[in-house]
Amino acid sequence: MTADWGTWIGYAAATLTTASFVPQAWLTFRTRDVAGISLGMYACFTAGVALWLAYGIALGEWPIIVANAVTLALAASILAVKVGVVRAQRRAKHPSR
Repeated sequence: MTADWGTWIGYAAATLTTASFVPQAWLTFRTRDVAGISLGMYACFTAGVALWLAYGIALGEWPIIVANAVTLALAASILAVKVGVVRAQRRAKHPSR
């Protein structure tokens, strides 16, 4: 396999895996329904994506960099909504805090 084919396969994989987050992000932003999203899992996932981005930058591999930069933005946005909803729910349960 030539480097060109490998790069294109990387871009195709990056496009598909990154695009898979768009419907979840759109639904989350539209409905603010994050009941089915685990805060711990999403925090770990988002940190992992950030590390993949750092890895891609260290290697200078654009498919890894682009895919993980976009995925990080989407995942961090979903995580921010989840954290905001959890905080609001805690305040509603314990208004004196």
